[in-house]
Amino acid sequence: MQLLCADFVMPLDDACGIIQKGAVVFEETIIEVGRSEDLKLKYPDATIIETPPNSVLLPGLINVHTHLEYSANTTSLVYGDFMQWLYSVIRHRERISAMATTELIASKLKEMLHSGTTTLGAISSFGADLEACVQSPQRVVYFNEVLGSVAYVVDTMYTDFLNRFEMSKEHASLRFFPAVAVHSPYSTHPVLAKKALLLAQEEGCVVSTHFMESQAERQWIDTQEGDFKAFLSTYNPDVKPLYTPLEYLEMFQNANALFTHGVQANHEELTLLSSQHATLTHCPVSNRLLGVGKLDLSAIQRHGINLTLGTDGLSSNISLNLWDEMRAAVLMHTDENLVELAKVLLHSVTINAAKALHLPCGSLKKGLYADIIVVQLPESCQSDMIPLQLILHTHQTVMSFINGVRYV
Repeated sequence: MQLLCADFVMPLDDACGIIQKGAVVFEETIIEVGRSEDLKLKYPDATIIETPPNSVLLPGLINVHTHLEYSANTTSLVYGDFMQWLYSVIRHRERISAMATTELIASKLKEMLHSGTTTLGAISSFGADLEACVQSPQRVVYFNEVLGSVAYVVDTMYTDFLNRFEMSKEHASLRFFPAVAVHSPYSTHPVLAKKALLLAQEEGCVVSTHFMESQAERQWIDTQEGDFKAFLSTYNPDVKPLYTPLEYLEMFQNANALFTHGVQANHEELTLLSSQHATLTHCPVSNRLLGVGKLDLSAIQRHGINLTLGTDGLSSNISLNLWDEMRAAVLMHTDENLVELAKVLLHSVTINAAKALHLPCGSLKKGLYADIIVVQLPESCQSDMIPLQLILHTHQTVMSFINGVRYV
């Protein structure tokens, strides 16, 4: 039994309260959270771990959406416009994928751990990141992705997806959770999507999908025109939109679904997402680099949609560090109150993310996994400023625990 003490403890439960001179008692799971002087008296046999001045204890961070298979990219891709970026991905995909070795991906996972990410959702298109994810100490929800918009390739694409899914199932554990991803409404044939969603329902998996990321996607699905028409016509000369937006969303009615981006989603679509108790994952750096616009956070909150945060992959980001992502969100959403936004963002990478992935973590609460990080502020500050100051100043952790075991 260990007793971890710090100047501040942020349980990140339903509120965003802070315990001064607090502590957490834990083994593999959390036993109790409270004031350090009280817990030291209550658990005299516990191993006491003290932390540096101005340290803050909080739950391990959860990055629900990242593409590790693109971890080798640095300067190869074109930014500023979604379609130009997409063409550049197609041009460089094979070379970048070949460079993303198991060793490279493992190094990125280690960097994520040192920045405080103890759980992640890995969107896997090819299965090339499987070995690194299985070997990682972090909890990984492994989203096997399915895509293919042309009818005659549906069987082939589903067989490939199913093989990858079955391979990931062989590694299922309390650290590794096979899951399903349906790429997007413009890239996944309805037959393919429905088969994958049925499998997810039968297996009890969470599901991830991209939805309404770009203006080009919005124009294509609404009007059958625009840049996507030219792009998709190279694969199918008679191409037409596969769904209306609502038809696509309705397929996920019985799924535990995370919808990523949603920048171009309208009121009717957000209302349907809310009624499905779905999650929306915000990727602010990716949105900026690909020129797709800015998510309306106020609309997400008005609709009561569970908000999470993801880094996307290094194909559309320069960092997989969630503190960098939160800083970007703070600077992007200039209409939001800074202090309140900081609380929203910290919830989005802890308790909200755990809820989306259906995992017993994301909060410092009795009975949950002892996934705990310690970060240190450079100086003291008033307690109501701690969430914002953490986002502004944190890059790495002082300590990181997963299942009560220290890894940093």
